[in-house]
Amino acid sequence: MLCPRPIIELARHLGDVPVGGEIVVYADDVAAASDVPAWCRMRAQEYVGVQNADDGVPGYRVRRLS
Repeated sequence: MLCPRPIIELARHLGDVPVGGEIVVYADDVAAASDVPAWCRMRAQEYVGVQNADDGVPGYRVRRLS
């Protein structure tokens, strides 16, 4: 996904995850590497890190805190 779509989808689906659970956003747009952690800081959620999918696309892991 290209920005801003990863952030839009993250915000849209975070509520689908229980508090303490994790969601992964897959995005090959280089901006996501800074946008996802920044979004987490602004929304008081935990950025866990990046884990690539089998095809090499980065997956940005976020833990829901609230």
